[in-house]
Amino acid sequence: MRDLSLYILDLTMNSIRAQATLVEMNVIELEQKSLLMIKVKDNGQGMSEEMIDRVRDPFFTTRATRKVGLGIPLLTAMASRCEGEVFIDSKIGVGTTVTLKIRLDHIDRPPFGDIHNTLISLIYLEPIIDFNYTHRSEECEYQFKTQSIKQVIGEVPINHSAIIEWMKKELEAGDFSFTSY
Repeated sequence: MRDLSLYILDLTMNSIRAQATLVEMNVIELEQKSLLMIKVKDNGQGMSEEMIDRVRDPFFTTRATRKVGLGIPLLTAMASRCEGEVFIDSKIGVGTTVTLKIRLDHIDRPPFGDIHNTLISLIYLEPIIDFNYTHRSEECEYQFKTQSIKQVIGEVPINHSAIIEWMKKELEAGDFSFTSY
């Protein structure tokens, strides 16, 4: 995958397939420690210990439409290239948390990519699911929560075109400078 937003999208799509109603995406940049942490947490079906071991195998998937599942193996390979690790914590009936920790300043670290359009696409395609996105650095923190927006807009669908346009502007205006190496 070319950028980190695509890894986040892949992990979030796994959460959606696991019937999550809430997906939390956290990006933490700690320049002083040269640490980038990305955590995607859901309240989906969860996985057994056996399943957690199997999802790292590129020739394993729970999907019937194809015979390979490359998301977690590609994430693990990227983490290895960037002197990092991938941790998976899951409990059946509770949900799953996938955490990526890599060196922020590593030459092989992919760029962040277009996380704004990734979020907008997810919200547009899955309006019933609640998405929380937090991006934190040592200087500031930005949060974007669909539950808050849904409370304000009431009966208007969150994927209504006017709401989507407003959210795009909010994401662009509220964003702080992402580190770009």
